[in-house]
Amino acid sequence: MIKSSTLLAVVILAVFLTHIGQAAEAVRPNFVVIVTDDQRYDMLGCTGHPVLKTPHIDRLGREGMLFRNFFDATPLCSPSRACYLTGLYAHRHGVTNNDRVGLDIISHTLMTFPRRLREKGYETAFLGKWHMGGDDSRRPGFDRWLSFRGQGVYLDSVVNDDGVVRQLDGYMTDYLNQQAVDFVRRPRKKPFCLVVAHKAVHVPYLPAPRHEKLYTDYHFRPPKPPADDLASKPVMQRRPTRKAWYELEGVAPEPAEPRRGRGSDPASVVRDQLRCLTAIDEGVGRLLNALERTGQLDRTFICYTSDNGYLMGEHGQMDAKRWAYDESVRVPLLVRYPALIKPGMVCDRLTVNVDLAPTILEIAGVKSVTPKHGQSLVPLFRDPAAAGRSAVLTEYFLEKVAPKVPSWQAVRSVRWKYIHYTENGDWDELYDLQKDPHEIHNLARDAAAAEPLAAMKRELQWLRDATR
Repeated sequence: MIKSSTLLAVVILAVFLTHIGQAAEAVRPNFVVIVTDDQRYDMLGCTGHPVLKTPHIDRLGREGMLFRNFFDATPLCSPSRACYLTGLYAHRHGVTNNDRVGLDIISHTLMTFPRRLREKGYETAFLGKWHMGGDDSRRPGFDRWLSFRGQGVYLDSVVNDDGVVRQLDGYMTDYLNQQAVDFVRRPRKKPFCLVVAHKAVHVPYLPAPRHEKLYTDYHFRPPKPPADDLASKPVMQRRPTRKAWYELEGVAPEPAEPRRGRGSDPASVVRDQLRCLTAIDEGVGRLLNALERTGQLDRTFICYTSDNGYLMGEHGQMDAKRWAYDESVRVPLLVRYPALIKPGMVCDRLTVNVDLAPTILEIAGVKSVTPKHGQSLVPLFRDPAAAGRSAVLTEYFLEKVAPKVPSWQAVRSVRWKYIHYTENGDWDELYDLQKDPHEIHNLARDAAAAEPLAAMKRELQWLRDATR
């Protein structure tokens, strides 16, 4: 027979353990992931833009950590989004391009980090551009879902709002900003994970009417490539024929928003990009304010990044991505999370967007059910000089709508970058980033660079084998 004192002790212990469990649940971190579209690394105030003002986004770096060597695994909308959501490279998760056919099925099967968090008690939301196929229906793992078909539009969009088709009246960036604020303000008993995926700053670069007069005095001039830049790149000498996606798929073209300044005036393109970013920055400010007012700011992991960079005249490519050059694959990453990151930290280690998923799962204390190619950034939060990768792998798969850029695999170390074009090895490129940071002089056929070329080929093979 159990003594009353023993029974009382058991009851007290049970109550204590229950209280501890509830307390642990109460302090589980929230997650906010903000992803922009086609935003290159230097298109922020805190990353060195000469005129752009982004005080609220800059605050994330000022109060957290700025990553200066963060890369997209694939510099293209759909594959990149699948990479950061799954922690896998495109050759594994299967979303290898922007094709509208087939990606709907694949993207309904992805084991994303929000899906895994939801299985472990998180309330999850996705707001904005999914863009993996033409289907805008809810994907597995999200309690709150607001998205649109394909690229979407800036003005008066049609959206799928939790399964209800709605015709909006207004500016898409503002609408997503408001929806994000409304979500974090909700009373809840669970921690949350919110992904805000903006259409901006994607073409056609339509700013909000209130921002149309900003930066009128900024006269951007695209860099003029030296003569030996293009001459040393055999792949640039090709002139393949391009067809629009609707021609390839045999369907009628969709109505398109006007494209301002394309081709004739690069300066107007850049001014409109900066104007579009201003609305995003305002939204980040409102979101930070909402988190602060609801007492959630310091227990919320917030990161800001982009799906890929953008070439604005480099190597003769205007309004372009898909290439392996840093302007295309290098993007901003700012992370605020006071529990692990001291204010004003800067990390120069090589990192890649497949690192986000394992990072978030580790901080949440949730085990992944699938292997990840990415590495958790948590050690770098504690010490930005901690040991990391010696090199990063990036890749791209030929799209029928963009035959100018063939399939490639690239490996980048601190000093060297090797680009292998899988269709034709004679197009391969090698750059000494220490002496040639703008990737002008291709050394792949230089006998003096034979040793680093061989070493980078071995590194590429190792990384391909490691991510099968």
